[in-house]
Amino acid sequence: MNDRVINTVLLALARLLRPIVRVLLANKITYATFDQIARQVFVEVADRDFTIKGRKQTVSRVALVTGLSRKEVLRIKREPALADRELGNTFHRAARVISTWCSNPSYLTSDHEPQALKFEGPASFTSLVGDVGGDLTPRAVLDELRQAGIVKMDAGRRIYLMKKAYVPSKDETQIMKIMGTDVGDLAETISHNLNAPANDSRFQLKVSYDNLPQECLDELHRMVSERGHEVLVEFDRWLRHHDRDINPGIPGTGKVRAGLGIYYFEDQEGER
Repeated sequence: MNDRVINTVLLALARLLRPIVRVLLANKITYATFDQIARQVFVEVADRDFTIKGRKQTVSRVALVTGLSRKEVLRIKREPALADRELGNTFHRAARVISTWCSNPSYLTSDHEPQALKFEGPASFTSLVGDVGGDLTPRAVLDELRQAGIVKMDAGRRIYLMKKAYVPSKDETQIMKIMGTDVGDLAETISHNLNAPANDSRFQLKVSYDNLPQECLDELHRMVSERGHEVLVEFDRWLRHHDRDINPGIPGTGKVRAGLGIYYFEDQEGER
């Protein structure tokens, strides 16, 4: 790798880190904690992804790849692994509940709008959560959605869907989990495309302009919210049809996590 490529990678890293560091500092997480997490991730990735074909991975090899000492690599490998498999489960479960509510005819009015649901009974909130599957109770999902302002319950205990997308604006913990999964997914796609042959690249596109008037942003944000949601609903229906948690009879091998995301961004001149 030449100096130009290395410099480009480092500049990209700095841009990636700025919003993350902003979040860390806002939550009183110091550099020392960040450093420890970074060391652990370096060892984890080197140990898993930078092996020599046909040879068993060694502490010396991990130390060479990461630049850490053998003693430090041994210390880190003795620590519990970083667990992130449950990072976005609550978010994805709640999002699936909303998607099912908006697409399953059992929960729609004659005008194809989400109908108000009783908590229990046929075509109820409880049956809706059951259709999605998983180990979260209907009460836990309802509490999460109410806290996020997604649903409301009237005096007759009927539950109304107020928003057709799940953004847990009142739960900082969930927002941090979403940041971990969504930023990580995008970075994984970019990493894959850097090394994959042209016929194995993953879809990764965006559109942006850098001299827009402030006055057009409200309309742009509205368009993204409306049309982006329509596209995601379409793909959600397709993915739901092929998901074996929902459809145990779907044939095939392996257990793969796949999907897509749409996001809106903006920054003022000089913020980049």
